[in-house]
Amino acid sequence: MGANLWAALCLVLVLEGLMLFAVPRTWKRAAFSMLRMPDRALRVAGALAIGLGLVLLQAVR
Repeated sequence: MGANLWAALCLVLVLEGLMLFAVPRTWKRAAFSMLRMPDRALRVAGALAIGLGLVLLQAVR
């Protein structure tokens, strides 16, 4: 189980790095727009992302 968690975290780093490498301007605009969003909206978006990720993980595995 531990190795799978580390592999998943490494994949997150790869995807984050890919976005910074491929579309840095778009990434900066998105980050700037998130600064103007209320905390509640970011929390809701985060919760939805977590839920969707868990559902997709179950579908894939």
